[in-house]
Amino acid sequence: MEGRAMAIPVLFIHSGGPQGPHEGSDDLVKYLRRGLRADHVILYPRMPEPENPEYELWKLTLDRELSALDDEVILIGHSLGASVLLKFLSEEECEKNIIGLFLVAPPFFGAPGWEVDEYLLRPDFESKLRQIPNIYLYHSRNDNVVPFNHLVEFADKLPYAVSRVFENRGHLFTAGLPELVDDIRNLSSHNIRNNKLGAAN
Repeated sequence: MEGRAMAIPVLFIHSGGPQGPHEGSDDLVKYLRRGLRADHVILYPRMPEPENPEYELWKLTLDRELSALDDEVILIGHSLGASVLLKFLSEEECEKNIIGLFLVAPPFFGAPGWEVDEYLLRPDFESKLRQIPNIYLYHSRNDNVVPFNHLVEFADKLPYAVSRVFENRGHLFTAGLPELVDDIRNLSSHNIRNNKLGAAN
């Protein structure tokens, strides 16, 4: 029980589309749970109507999930889930201490062919994200759902973010994403060390 009490919460917002076994974000979440083990607890809420998603409904669910958490949290978004996180964090007031934001294959709505009004980010969306100290982007060049140039758009807007580029991981990362596990574990260890130093002072 003590290990669970000390576990760092990781809120994972899944992709759009079917979310059954081996669909959508299912395999990636299972991989993360194996990789992060008892050090973290992955919260994986089912978002409303994932095969016909509406931003307002996802926003309400995300707000409710965040409200139930303690102050410090790690956020992961996959595909549409990453776009929802970006829109929410850049437009809404979030009082949580977000120690890391991890975005896997996020679509850049507004790019050619991706002009979907309800998911468009504000022109200055990046200004609200500067308060998040650690932002990571992950994208594969052979992604056949979200073109790789969407990562280029985000990297241009978020030059302080760390970009991880892959050649053959696809869109769903069904074989796993060890780099994401390592980044989360390294970030969590660094945060714990800083907290201990602060308490000692």
